[in-house]
Amino acid sequence: MRNAFIDELVTLAKTNPKIALVVGDLGYSVVEPFANEFPERFINAGVAEQNMMGLAAGMASEGYHVFVYSIANFPTFRCAEQIRNDVAYHGLPVTVVAVGGGLAYGNLGYSHHAVQDYGLMRLFPGILIAAPGDPMEVRACLRYLVSHPQPSYLRLGKTGEKHFHSNVPDVIPGKWLEIQAVCGATKAILTTGAALQWAAQVLASESPAAVYSMPLWSMSVRSEQVVQMQVWQKVITFEDHLLDGGFGSWLLESLVREPQQISKVDVRALNPSVCGLVGRQETLNALGWQTPV
Repeated sequence: MRNAFIDELVTLAKTNPKIALVVGDLGYSVVEPFANEFPERFINAGVAEQNMMGLAAGMASEGYHVFVYSIANFPTFRCAEQIRNDVAYHGLPVTVVAVGGGLAYGNLGYSHHAVQDYGLMRLFPGILIAAPGDPMEVRACLRYLVSHPQPSYLRLGKTGEKHFHSNVPDVIPGKWLEIQAVCGATKAILTTGAALQWAAQVLASESPAAVYSMPLWSMSVRSEQVVQMQVWQKVITFEDHLLDGGFGSWLLESLVREPQQISKVDVRALNPSVCGLVGRQETLNALGWQTPV
């Protein structure tokens, strides 16, 4: 996903002179194509993430669409006050890019486990969450964000993600993208982000289900989910995030006035026990998913 991100960003920046990339002294071996092509729009802010976010907000207030790139929790939790007060409050076109969502950096321990980031980012009014499930969805999300500049959070997997789409799909907030159709299925699996990569594998022992990805979502598009829920007898949400504040919780909140739809939802999220574990992403994922509700 990282490579698809930088490749698409370079392509978009060729026709949009207001796209800028700011990093916190990392991303090397990934960000060089942008830095080399547009040195005047690339800034290494150093190991000073809060200053980095303030800088991005200032640039955005002058007309730039700024992509702020860092690992997992560093541009989110470390910069929470700046995102809240400088970016979201003023409705500025800053896209916070977190690479290594979920347990992608599991070998580095809890400081790098991005398993509470949805909960944080969706608290801020006006923030659109972009959580692509494969490299093609990364490109789709970027195209949407550049066409609709606004405060946003782009959550990327680390590397090596499988392609589920042969072409770049059309995405809009709240839309379910069909990944796998199953004739006669009454159950759907609904994922967001890189959890799509493991959904079929983890749920393979269960009865056949259609599989969907939702790469764009926010608090402002909750009502749209009611119509899409009506098609199914059961919907399993699947995410590489803790239950609290996560994607499944968001879907349940969106259905709060539709109790008959709420009863269909089965949330699969990460067990909080993963917070104390260190290991490869595959190992931690295998230990971590549970049925919390």
